[in-house]
Amino acid sequence: MRKFLPFLFVLLWSTGFIGAKYGLPYAEPLTFLSARYLLVLGLMLPVALVFRASWPATRQEWLHIGFSGVLLHAVYLGGVFMAIHRGLPAGITALVVGMQPLLTALGAGWLLGEAVSRRQWLGLVLGLSGVGLVVSGKFGSQPLAELLPAIVPALVALLGITLGTLYQKRFCPAFDLRSGAVIQFLPTAVLTLLVAGASESQEIAWSGTFVFALLWLVLVLSVGAISLLNVLIRSGSAVNVASLFYLTPPTTALIAWAAFGETLSGPALAGMGLAVAGVYLARRA
Repeated sequence: MRKFLPFLFVLLWSTGFIGAKYGLPYAEPLTFLSARYLLVLGLMLPVALVFRASWPATRQEWLHIGFSGVLLHAVYLGGVFMAIHRGLPAGITALVVGMQPLLTALGAGWLLGEAVSRRQWLGLVLGLSGVGLVVSGKFGSQPLAELLPAIVPALVALLGITLGTLYQKRFCPAFDLRSGAVIQFLPTAVLTLLVAGASESQEIAWSGTFVFALLWLVLVLSVGAISLLNVLIRSGSAVNVASLFYLTPPTTALIAWAAFGETLSGPALAGMGLAVAGVYLARRA
């Protein structure tokens, strides 16, 4: 069963872009995320208390878990949602964030003492090439200069997910997933609410579509996929975990093809093959 967890994680994580597409027309990005984080806390706190989850024994453990949550949720998701809200095409967003495995490999040796083999480097480069092919037809015709204000949040998101993965693997790889979710999402919610209050109207146009998107992102992404990510970080190397993110754009493209009838070009199909081969090489090493 454990060997299927990476594939389940990729599948669940890839639906996040679909949820964002459904929900962002009804709320500004940080307001949307604030509602998501508060619902996660409202769900996981009673779970942790009722089932008597173990809590960290020291203040330092609390701080490490909380800070990793800020990086993985507030910084990463905030950057992605703001980039999409500002008009950055999904293809460019996926390509920018898709550089995460390479940055993680660079930092793994420095922060974690992990050796990255030549086979893994080859796999990482192949994976990035595959992501580029998958999203090559989704760039649109908008000039790069006009996209710069939207690219900056995507770059912030890239740093957030990279540093968050490395930080959690280094300082808090193992914790109770129930209490850990509360500790990670509490500072995330506070920070996101403060920034949203200062920069957004915090108005939500409630509708059935928005409620569906919100509940999907809470239950499937913030509870399901994040729990799987924490398990994978605990049990595998940082490079192995990061390489899975190369499979997100191809999987999202397949979901969009099945759900919305979006076309899959020849280069996109070839890119999917490259991404899968790259992840296989990176994880096999």
